[in-house]
Amino acid sequence: MTESWANQHLSGEPISGADLHLELHGLAPGPGPRAGLRAGLMDALREAVRTGRLVPGTRLPSSRSLAADLGIARNTVADAYAELVAEGWLTAQRGSGTRVAARAEPRRPAPAPPRTRTTRRRPTYSLLPGSPDLAGFPRAQWLAAARRALMTAPYEAFELGEARGRVELRTALADYLARARGVYADPGRIVICSGAVHGLMLLGTVLRARGVRALAVESYGLDMHRNLLVRAGLRTPALPVDGHGARTGELADDPEVGAVLMTPAHQFPTGMALHPDRRAAAVDWARATDGLILEDDYDGEFRFDRQPVGALQGLDPERVVYLGTASKSLAPGLRLAWMVLPDELVGEVTAAKGAVDWVSSTLDQLTLAEFIASGAYDRHVRSMRLRYRRRRDQLVSALAERAPDVRVTGIAAGLHAVVELPPGTERPVVEAAAWQGLAVEGMTRFRHPSAGPSPAGSGGTAAPGASDALVVGYATPPDSAWAGALDALCRVLP
Repeated sequence: MTESWANQHLSGEPISGADLHLELHGLAPGPGPRAGLRAGLMDALREAVRTGRLVPGTRLPSSRSLAADLGIARNTVADAYAELVAEGWLTAQRGSGTRVAARAEPRRPAPAPPRTRTTRRRPTYSLLPGSPDLAGFPRAQWLAAARRALMTAPYEAFELGEARGRVELRTALADYLARARGVYADPGRIVICSGAVHGLMLLGTVLRARGVRALAVESYGLDMHRNLLVRAGLRTPALPVDGHGARTGELADDPEVGAVLMTPAHQFPTGMALHPDRRAAAVDWARATDGLILEDDYDGEFRFDRQPVGALQGLDPERVVYLGTASKSLAPGLRLAWMVLPDELVGEVTAAKGAVDWVSSTLDQLTLAEFIASGAYDRHVRSMRLRYRRRRDQLVSALAERAPDVRVTGIAAGLHAVVELPPGTERPVVEAAAWQGLAVEGMTRFRHPSAGPSPAGSGGTAAPGASDALVVGYATPPDSAWAGALDALCRVLP
């Protein structure tokens, strides 16, 4: 006889304890059926402990619960537990139940270290760009919003829901984006997605199906964005970047380009805002060619020198797709982002999203909707803006004192700065940082394969940091590690 999962019984008796999977292979020899069952149960428990399925400290079901699950007498289970306690397999204490005893694990020889003269240290500090200070996540306020959202959620909210996302979140976002970012955002135009990369993947699929062959990207940016667009079947020519942002006047040079991906509020990673003339040129190009602008507003709320630059989408909502995300303002682990689409794209993007059945958690959507509607989101953004501005000021001050030969640019907004280096020193500095336990990225890491090392714009305005430079994410370390990360950075700079 083989017993599989001991499921909760349906006899009407109180259900207690945890499920426990045991393999009882036949009846062990004994003077009677009870002795045979007890020995079989003991063997099954020993085997579960030996193989590691029951780890030390695991609490076992009560004798009453396990007996009911297995269909045997409670005394049989109690006797088996008692004998295994005596043998040292289990422990039993009043108030804490019966648990698997802490047994000595066999020692395994540690792997020999590689035979090298020196071993590179694992990163102790991280100044990698792209991540907020996760220690600043507003746990208490988020929990309060989650409780309110859960208590007021309609029953149908626990179904799969529609592909566009919960109407509560789309409505809250429409109000917030119009007020804070200057976006024309009707709830019917908004589609919720699982991160900005997911949104970009959907847009790439839709554009390719529409016959678009090439989607221009800025000459400095994230390679994962370029790669997923290439996987969608699109060519990704580089649009040069200089001190005024992307050179949008050159979009017309490639007749196959039907769309462009840009970061106009805060170019990533050089840190420049797109010049007003170039914003207008981009919209003029889109209107003249029936093209589309994909606006990645990844950290638009965090402007330090003045009010945040308004979204490009406000200039022409039918020619611009606005991409926003909670990854920088709250945390990337939430996997919540949104697209504000031209009317003609809503149905196509929604259909593409439904085809891959990739829907963000309903409860997370409802929580974010409540978080925004209650004003907690605005308060959190203002608080983090002050925190990041202090970090930026501390970075600039420390570099001015300890590395006066380097120049810091791209500091008007965002969560990172560009530290310009003497020619030929970027790679040695990045390697020296790694040896010192500091993770940091060089500007070269973000350069488009076809882009030159130091593009020049109108009037010879070079992109800040477009040659040798570090892209320093000053938001990444928690407060406890910030001073150490800053000190490690200053030590490796020339």
